[in-house]
Amino acid sequence: MINKKVNTVQEVLQGIENGMTILFGGFGLCGIPENAIAELVIKETNQLTCVSNNAGVDDFGLGLLLKKKQIKKMISSYVGENTEFERQMLSGELDVELIPQGTLAERCRAAQAGIPAFYTPAGYGTEVAIGKETRDFNGKMYVLEHAFQADFAIVKAWKGDTAGNLIFKGTARNFNPVMCGAAKITIAEVEELVEAGTLDPNQIHIPGIFVKRIFEGEKYEKRIEQRTVRIK
Repeated sequence: MINKKVNTVQEVLQGIENGMTILFGGFGLCGIPENAIAELVIKETNQLTCVSNNAGVDDFGLGLLLKKKQIKKMISSYVGENTEFERQMLSGELDVELIPQGTLAERCRAAQAGIPAFYTPAGYGTEVAIGKETRDFNGKMYVLEHAFQADFAIVKAWKGDTAGNLIFKGTARNFNPVMCGAAKITIAEVEELVEAGTLDPNQIHIPGIFVKRIFEGEKYEKRIEQRTVRIK
C-alpha cells in the first residue's frame, strides 16, 4: 500500500506555484485547511485563482491571502463576512466569479468524476448564464457549466490514514469531499493521522485513491464565523 504521508506542511505544498488554480475545502470557517493556508501566506505564493464557497473573514482563512493580495481571482458563491473581499471586488482589484452554491459543488464533483461539463437550471435567465450555452430539455431551459480544471485541491479532514483514506466530522463534511480528486493533486490536511488499516472501512468517507498527499496539522483555532448565544 502506498504511503502518502508527508511530514511537514512545507513539504506537502511543494509544487504550488504562482498563478495556479487551487480548490479550498470548507464552508465559512468550518473545515478549512488552516495550516496549509497559513503556509501559503508565508510562502508568498501569489496570482492565485482560488475556488472556495467563500473567502473566510478578514484575518483568518483565505482572508489572510486576500489581505496580502495573493489572490488574483476568487471563484465562490458568497462574499460572506469578509469586508476586504467585498472591498477588493467592488474596487475592481480582485477578479470575482460568483456562481450558485449548488453549481459550485457540482463543478467540483464533475471534475472528481471525470465529467467535463453538465447542464443545470440554476442561473438561467440571469447574469450567471451570460455567454454560456443554454439548451431546452423537456420544456425547461438549462445552462451548460464546465468542471473545474484545478492544479491542486487542499481539503481538511478530521482523521486520515497514511494511505489517504479520510473521515470528516460533522459540518466539516461540506465542500471537502467533492473537492477530493477534483484537481491534478489533492492534499489532505488532517487533525489526526493514523497508520493504514487503523480506520474502520465502514466509516471512511473518501477513499485514498482520491488523495495524493496527506499530513497532520496542528494548533487548530476552529474559529466561529458568527457566534449566536441565547440569553435566558
